[in-house]
Amino acid sequence: MKIRKEVMCGKVKIGGGAPVSIQSMTNTKTENVDATVDQILRLEEAGCEIIRSAVPDINAALAFEKIKSRINIPIVADIHFDYKLAVAAVESGADKVRINPGNIGNDDRLYAVVEAAKKRGIPIRIGVNSGSLEKDILKKYNGVTAEGLAESAVNNIKRVEDMGYDNIVVSIKSSDTKLNYDAHRIIYENTDHPLHIGITESGTVNSGKVKSAAGLGALLLNGIGDTMRVSLTGDPVREVLFAKDILKACGIRKFGVNLISCPTCGRTRLDLEKVALMIEDMTSGIDKDITVAVMGCEVNGPGEASEADCGIAFGKDKAAVFRKGEIIKTDENEKAVKLLLEIIKEM
Repeated sequence: MKIRKEVMCGKVKIGGGAPVSIQSMTNTKTENVDATVDQILRLEEAGCEIIRSAVPDINAALAFEKIKSRINIPIVADIHFDYKLAVAAVESGADKVRINPGNIGNDDRLYAVVEAAKKRGIPIRIGVNSGSLEKDILKKYNGVTAEGLAESAVNNIKRVEDMGYDNIVVSIKSSDTKLNYDAHRIIYENTDHPLHIGITESGTVNSGKVKSAAGLGALLLNGIGDTMRVSLTGDPVREVLFAKDILKACGIRKFGVNLISCPTCGRTRLDLEKVALMIEDMTSGIDKDITVAVMGCEVNGPGEASEADCGIAFGKDKAAVFRKGEIIKTDENEKAVKLLLEIIKEM
C-alpha cells in the first residue's frame, strides 16, 4: 500500500498513514445557521469527522464563519461554477474547499481560488465526477470512462500544482460501481495525493448501502482511500453510521463491539434474528474492541465462533455462554444472555 501525502483539514489528518476519516454533507440550507449547526452536531455525535456544506450563493458562503464557531469538526465548502463563492467561503473560515476545476472556469479564476487557499493554508479538494467531465475528455473517450475520469483528475491536479500549490485532496466519483473502482485504480497509481472515495448518487438507503458496500469495500480492501463519504438519499446521519460499518467490516477501523451471528438452519430452535438484534442493541453503546458471537445451536456454535472473544449458542430452552471457544456456563436463555452481557462489560 502506498502512503499518500499528508494533508490537514482542520485538526483531521488525511493521508500520511492516518486512519480513514469519515465525512458527510449537510442537506440543510447552509445560510440557515441554526438548522445547519443542529445537523452537524448530530453528525458529530454519530461519528462524523469532517463535514461539507453546499455554497450555492454568497449568503451560504458568509455563513461559514458563524457555523464554524459552533461546531467541533472541520467544515468543507462545496463549490460549483462560481469561483467568487469559493474565495468568499475560504475567507469566511472554511477548512477545505471542494471545487471541480473543469467547471470553475479559466486559469485566472482557478488561480484566485488557489491563492485564497494558499493564504489560509487550507487544502483544495479537486473533485471530478462522471456528470461533469470536460467536453474534450468525453469526445476523446466517446463518453464517460474510467480512463477519462482519471485523466481529467490528473490534468486538473497539474493545473493547481503549476500554480505553486500541492495541498490537494483528490476525488473521482461515479454512480457506476465498477467504473468507479476502475477509475480509482488508475488514479491511485498516477498521484501521491490523498484520495477521497465515494460512490456518487448511490441511491436510497437500501440500494445505496449495497452500492457503497461493494464499491467502497473493494477500494478499501485494496488499500485505496484516505477519507470517505457514503452518499445516501435522506438523513446524513445514516451515511456516517454506515461508513463506520463498512470500515469495521473491512477491518480498517474499530467502532465498538463487532457482533457476528449465524444465518440459522434447521437446527435452530428459537427466533435467532430477534435475539441477535436485541443483543446488538444492548451492546451498541459499549466502546470495546471485541467480537461477540450469537449462534443458533449448541452443536457447532462455540466451534464455528471460536475466534470470537465471547458469545452465546442457543439450544431449545438453554444456551451456552462461551469465551474464546470454551464454554463457561449453560443456563436458561434469559439468564445466559444476562451472563453474556456481564462478561462483555468485564472484558
